[in-house]
Amino acid sequence: MAELRDLYQEVILEHSKAPRNYREPAGTNHKAEGYNPLCGDRFTVYLEMDGDSIRDIGFQGAGCAISKASASMMTQSVKGKTRAEAEKIFEQFHELVTGHSHEHEAELGKLAVFSGVSEFPVRVKCATLAWHTLEAALEGKQEKVSTE
Repeated sequence: MAELRDLYQEVILEHSKAPRNYREPAGTNHKAEGYNPLCGDRFTVYLEMDGDSIRDIGFQGAGCAISKASASMMTQSVKGKTRAEAEKIFEQFHELVTGHSHEHEAELGKLAVFSGVSEFPVRVKCATLAWHTLEAALEGKQEKVSTE
């Protein structure tokens, strides 16, 4: 179990140091800003929607290793998905990081590296900030998303 936890930490650190899709896509037509006042994490999520599908996605901002890695892996997980598919992934991810269910851990693939977050409730907001911001971007909300 310790080996698996070490691997998970390596993946999170890797995505934190070299986040994927850390950019504003040229065709952005939806965006939202998110903020975690507890630790100062702040991200903007950019979407290029094609009808109901996420053609491209990116993010920019700053945050702790968990929030940045989560944002990076989120962009990889939802790119090319429909809005409904992205919302389902977020639902499953939220259940995992809050410790409510590990039922969909296998379906989440690489996102399962965040399963240990449930042991640290204060870090759940770090792991879910980008996801809540994605949700706001999909819904076209203009006000800033806050984890408080």
